[in-house]
Amino acid sequence: MRVARLALCRFLSSQLSRMHCPSASRQMSITVGLKNSSIFRSQGLIGGKWIGAHDGKTLQVNNPSTGDIIADVPFMGRRETNDAISSAYDAFNSWSKLAAAERSKYLRKWYDLIMSHKEELGQLITLEQGKPLKEALGEVSYGASFIEFFAEEAKRVYGDIIPATLADRRLFVLKQPVGVVGAITPWNFPLAMITRKVGPALACGCTVVVKPSELTPLTALAAAELALQAGIPQGVLNVVMGNAPDIGDSLLASPQVRKITFTGSTAVGKKLMAGAAGTVKRVSLELGGNAPCIVFDDADLDVAVKGALAAKFRNSGQTCVCANRVLVQEGIYEKFAEAFSKAVQNLQVGDGFTEGVVQGPLINEAAVQKVESFIQDALSKGAKIILGGKRHSLGMTFYEPTVVTDVRSEMLLAREEVFGPVAPLLRFKTEEEAIHIANDTNAGLAAYIFTNNVQRTWRVSEALEYGLVGVNEGIISTEVAPFGGVKQSGLGREGSKYGMDEYLEVKYVCLGDMKRK
Repeated sequence: MRVARLALCRFLSSQLSRMHCPSASRQMSITVGLKNSSIFRSQGLIGGKWIGAHDGKTLQVNNPSTGDIIADVPFMGRRETNDAISSAYDAFNSWSKLAAAERSKYLRKWYDLIMSHKEELGQLITLEQGKPLKEALGEVSYGASFIEFFAEEAKRVYGDIIPATLADRRLFVLKQPVGVVGAITPWNFPLAMITRKVGPALACGCTVVVKPSELTPLTALAAAELALQAGIPQGVLNVVMGNAPDIGDSLLASPQVRKITFTGSTAVGKKLMAGAAGTVKRVSLELGGNAPCIVFDDADLDVAVKGALAAKFRNSGQTCVCANRVLVQEGIYEKFAEAFSKAVQNLQVGDGFTEGVVQGPLINEAAVQKVESFIQDALSKGAKIILGGKRHSLGMTFYEPTVVTDVRSEMLLAREEVFGPVAPLLRFKTEEEAIHIANDTNAGLAAYIFTNNVQRTWRVSEALEYGLVGVNEGIISTEVAPFGGVKQSGLGREGSKYGMDEYLEVKYVCLGDMKRK
């Protein structure tokens, strides 16, 4: 009886809060509309068919802003993954033999369909991931740009002719698709992290088994539906989700899978790298970061504040290229801290469908607890909170945009990715000290510098041990430039013409007896 009363109290409390939350009813109507959309799917895709788990098990997909269940999707495992691998393997023979121009047309059609469904895809991203709708719509355009770019690059996979060392020989080089690709993607960019991998894979002639995050599978399934509508043949693109360890192990164990591409944590990336050794698969890894954002005394203050704000608080700080440490030279430290805090204070927090909101919720409770533990560690070691520093009054997994000063390198905030809306400000004296602090980490994905000194721009960019460097700019990712890290931030590059190489094998052919008439 007591349990029943408690449940009733919670239910009434929930309903009462909804009565004071106009956006809740709007979200409900958006959810209903999306479920009736031609792109909405809640089953896995194997061999061109939408199917559930063999044992009927499902998992819930929740809205992080409200906790509401959006849909149930199949909880798949080894059996379904092996079926998807077989499907991709069977489709590889015909897809890889298609003329590059034909593959290009399929990809172009897929791009057109993604853009024509931009609003629905944006709403779906906001619903299951939580980011503001404006940001979600930006992700759709960004994600689609990879499909468009690689539709063109499909026609530019060039070989080579090598001058022979002997007169009766002719030497040349072919580039051929790797084969079946296992693509494992994260929840923070549920569309773009898929298109950035699948685009070049399909362009090269590979087929793919995608495992999206269990937290945000609906966007991946919608994208796959649009791929089918674009006419991409059955089995070329497959999607499975559910039991992540079992799915990953199946992809690693299968000799039919010739490449693994992964975006996610460094810890999981290391496990995948070790597991790929058993069948000597090619591996691309885009792993965690610890991005420094260095503000020099000679920086334009307004430019630095705007750039650092964008680099830190995009997606509520939940990106691998977010500024994890803001290093400020002592001559401008106080002035920057004041201006930056004022800018952060103006960031509106709320559910992603509310006009003007720029900060959504964190993805789940574990993410909030991680932020809280990092803040507690910093405070215990002498740091000071000058803004935020606690859960937001909205409840759920909303957290106040936070600025912390007097942060030192031994604190967790400076050593590990916080993956939340927390900006730690560190002080430095010289350029050499800033470079040392920036490089004193196992990560090496993105870095940012703000300075008006052209010579310093070159010196510091070259000295930073990072795969990406933004100069006087906080948003630097684009489909035309290579994306990837050094050290323990990963292997390989995504996007740009260099992204094609990750899905191609180089074959040398020697023709002998070429003098015979």
